[in-house]
Amino acid sequence: MTIRPLHPQDLPAYFALRTALWPDSADDFELEVSKILNNHRLASFVAEQNGQLVGFVEVSLRDYAEGCESSPVGYLEGWYVVPEHRKTGIGRRLVQAAEDWARAKGCSEMASDSELSNTQGQQAHARLGYQEVERMVCFRKSL
Repeated sequence: MTIRPLHPQDLPAYFALRTALWPDSADDFELEVSKILNNHRLASFVAEQNGQLVGFVEVSLRDYAEGCESSPVGYLEGWYVVPEHRKTGIGRRLVQAAEDWARAKGCSEMASDSELSNTQGQQAHARLGYQEVERMVCFRKSL
């Protein structure tokens, strides 16, 4: 199994993985991936096993993240491993690649988030040493 940066030739398989995590992201896929491939503040790493992509992590540099004291902060924007490959160490290796990237960009802290209902994601973060720093409820109003 190999962890490596996303390449343009990965895009068809990457689309399937990304829409598995974010089903509503299909319409914005080309724009989002173009940003990842062309912006030094964004990166994506993929897990490849036997010629198949089985997971990915998207990471960014943010100026601020809840609970962090430094800037910039490495931020796990998205993290996904296909269900049959979970709990095999692939997710851990993907996050390590994201953390290494952030460290190389000068970050001393890493942050992430998870929806309140995503207890599996929260547990995965905790297993990798991430500490919960805040819970919030977001609001919206049409004007």
